[in-house]
Amino acid sequence: MANHKSALKRIRANAAKRLRNRYQAKTTRNAIKRLRGTTSREEASPLLTKVISMLDRLAKKNVIHKNKASNNKSKLTKFVNGLK
Repeated sequence: MANHKSALKRIRANAAKRLRNRYQAKTTRNAIKRLRGTTSREEASPLLTKVISMLDRLAKKNVIHKNKASNNKSKLTKFVNGLK
């Protein structure tokens, strides 16, 4: 266990950030699953913009890698464009 005051504070801060990051990442994954479950383009289009925004935010904060965000956005856009 850390002995320095600043190290103890860093441990607390890291734990809080980890929880926040996990919550945001899980929320985004659930939104992606909900988007993939849609069957019509009308209901998928507004969801797609929200999911893309969430992915960009996670990539900006380095919760996920920027290339993973880009790959997800590309695949989801192709999926929505393929819907009728």
